[in-house]
Amino acid sequence: MSNEEDLPGDPVCYAHKLVGGHIVDEQTFRDVSRFRKAERTRLVEKRKRLPSGERQEKTAALVSNLRRILQGRRFTTIAAYWPIRGEPDLRPLLSDLCEAGITVLLPRIVTRDEPLQFIPWAPGCDMIRGPWNIPVPGKGDPQVPDLVLSPLVGVDPDRFRLGNGGGYYDRTLVAFPVKPTTIGVGFEFCLIPTIFPMPWDVPMDMVVTEDRAREQ
Repeated sequence: MSNEEDLPGDPVCYAHKLVGGHIVDEQTFRDVSRFRKAERTRLVEKRKRLPSGERQEKTAALVSNLRRILQGRRFTTIAAYWPIRGEPDLRPLLSDLCEAGITVLLPRIVTRDEPLQFIPWAPGCDMIRGPWNIPVPGKGDPQVPDLVLSPLVGVDPDRFRLGNGGGYYDRTLVAFPVKPTTIGVGFEFCLIPTIFPMPWDVPMDMVVTEDRAREQ
């Protein structure tokens, strides 16, 4: 899900220096957007260049940490993602969750300015191609997840997430009546000193990599 704009989903009104309903200095917004775009490009390229064997090893360790975290929580629905551009592939874990009776959900984009919908998925279900050619379940009604596994391009020590730039997760999380527990998932090298958080950025409750599980 890539848009490369780092917006919260609403049009920018520079005349009043409003972004997503927040007063933001125009130059600061542009500087942060440029920084994030550069970091996003660097980190995605690094992720895509991982040798296959190293990727499998890192993913296995990450999934092991994630399983341990999930075993300590009570939930009936969990939102995840379909891996793109070298993201950790959680599909074997998601299949196991389905077999255990957990409802697994995948995100569906409605329009550019709306929150994501989370649609039930199971191995072998009908899939269609959504925006940016990302597979999504072809049928099913949206559900509200108890937990959200959010893919990380980057993340800082305060658990603010650098995503693909479309603002979908930030916009979606604040739209829920009660925010679900949100776990950022990525490789250890996605940890960076700061993403320079903006007013609309929503921190993760926990970050899980192949080396650690970090929460507040």
